[in-house]
Amino acid sequence: MMERAVGIGSALVLGGTGMLKGCSDELVEQGWQVVLPSRRARLAPGQAVREAVRRRGHVPTPRASAGGTGGSVVEVAADWSRPQELAGLVGDALLRPAGLLVAWVHDSYRVPVLEAVAPLLEAGAPVVEVHDISAVSPTGGLPEPVLPGHPTQQVVLGFVRRDGRTRWLSHEQTASGVMEAVRRALAGDPPSVRQVGEVDTWEVRY
Repeated sequence: MMERAVGIGSALVLGGTGMLKGCSDELVEQGWQVVLPSRRARLAPGQAVREAVRRRGHVPTPRASAGGTGGSVVEVAADWSRPQELAGLVGDALLRPAGLLVAWVHDSYRVPVLEAVAPLLEAGAPVVEVHDISAVSPTGGLPEPVLPGHPTQQVVLGFVRRDGRTRWLSHEQTASGVMEAVRRALAGDPPSVRQVGEVDTWEVRY
């Protein structure tokens, strides 16, 4: 499969305003239109007036990349417990069907949210699903990808051990690990599981 051209499409990043912010920022720098559902969608300076004549929840924030490729961020109000409403807001914000989905969604909402946004993706668009340790079962391993029609890279976030102590991954380590999976996804590599840090004492099963 040929590598997708970078910087000419729309990407949907679910959970991309916290520890995945570095991932979202890098996609913008590459020229993507990045749509970010967030419970705390921010208004850009002067945006409040413009928002009065737009659909509620749609918060565009243009951000030119260093290379002048015109990447941008669009934040939309997210309520994970209302996936169809969320999908409607995302659909309004997207300039075109999303050519990439990166998703770190709590297990309670993961399946309904991903199924709700699936119609907004390009046919066969790659998906990167991010999981923390709690999603890994000692007996069953990782849950199956939610969208079997889309090649899915899975990332498991663990912890780091140093001087006899453990700590969670930093924002930078998390974003770097996820971006490596994004690169694999955009290059058309076969679906795989990437482990970032240590994942307790059990094995991540493929």
